[in-house]
Amino acid sequence: MAISGLLGTTVEFYDFLVYGTVAALVFGDLFFPQADPAVGTIAAFGTFAAGYLARPLGGIVFGHFGDRIGRKSMMLLTMVLMGLGSFLIGLLPTYDAIGVWAPVLLVALRVVQGIAIGGEWGGAMLMVVEHAERTQGSRRGLWSSFTQLGAPLGSVLSAGVVTLVAGLPDDDFRSWGWRVPFLLSIVLLAVGLFVRLKVAESPLFAQAKREPVDKPPIVELLRRPKPVLLAACVGIGAFTTQSLLTSFMISYAVDEGYTRPQVLTAVTVASCVALAVLPAASALSDRVGRRPVVLAGAIASAALAFPVLALVDSGSPGLLILALALGHGVAQSTMYGPLGALLTEMFGTRVRYTGASLGYQAATLVGAGFSPLIAGSLLASYGGGSTPVSLLLCAGAAITAVTVWRLRETHTDALDSPAATPTLEGTPR
Repeated sequence: MAISGLLGTTVEFYDFLVYGTVAALVFGDLFFPQADPAVGTIAAFGTFAAGYLARPLGGIVFGHFGDRIGRKSMMLLTMVLMGLGSFLIGLLPTYDAIGVWAPVLLVALRVVQGIAIGGEWGGAMLMVVEHAERTQGSRRGLWSSFTQLGAPLGSVLSAGVVTLVAGLPDDDFRSWGWRVPFLLSIVLLAVGLFVRLKVAESPLFAQAKREPVDKPPIVELLRRPKPVLLAACVGIGAFTTQSLLTSFMISYAVDEGYTRPQVLTAVTVASCVALAVLPAASALSDRVGRRPVVLAGAIASAALAFPVLALVDSGSPGLLILALALGHGVAQSTMYGPLGALLTEMFGTRVRYTGASLGYQAATLVGAGFSPLIAGSLLASYGGGSTPVSLLLCAGAAITAVTVWRLRETHTDALDSPAATPTLEGTPR
């Protein structure tokens, strides 16, 4: 089950993250050629944000049917939507060929991607954690990390593939090379579907489904919105750091004089570091609790914000690798690792898909969807300098730190309560 979660989320995150990588390199020119370079980059990241805006919608829609019909069917549907959306992006004509329809279609397909991944994470995470509850309840953090590993592994694959095609002559890369990572999505889709078709439905959902339900999950959650708000705030730091030190950093570092292969290599190395740190942080959270581990990651992210950007500004490829390895590979992964188990423990079985998905995707919307736009706008307004980026990293980490400090510890709670919801530290459940 854990391997299924890992492979499925890897495929979906590859599809989603390859867009951010290519957008940072060429989409501004290919799809928004009438804008000046700074505005073109912001416009390209605008389509990036469009995908994130759609993610909460995907969490609500797929969460509703996942809580009513089942986890497995929603996992299959999200994978098909993501794979086909990415493949079609690889076939899109550019602005030179069809004019304004090119960016319109690009944004539309990005929205499809956003809706798909908005429902993907919740389904995959719940399948792993709810299966593990029956046999490995005390190690939910470790088992949930297999699904969490899909993000850095998808980043490694996307950065690796883009690195290969980015080494082409510039004209070749701009004409057809950028399409290759998207077209490969159809192969990954076939592999992912093959694996997921063999997965059994969640036993906790099968048990809870026998109990009568009066209201849709979203209605129950909106009646008491505090758990969803807490779930969203606790994830903002991890997604702000991830977005600024991966997708946004590609554009920023290239503007600072690094070559595309140098930046993509740094992102790949950082993601490889994350592959080791993430399960270690998740396993540690099984022993000491989710709160102290996430809090440690948030503090580390804030403490490293200015040093990391100073290393990037040094102009040294080696220091660039060190910067991203520390900021993304270590600090961000420490925050992100236990997040999957923490969010699933914050909601009861009959609202868990909707609640965990909505909280997670709202965090990505605020933390990852808009931070590149804000950073790009600030850099353009203030004439460069990395201080705005460092301040954004600190702000995201501070939101996570304050929220997790107020949450009650959940790592020893049972998951079989139909209506369990989180409360603040020190209050009864």
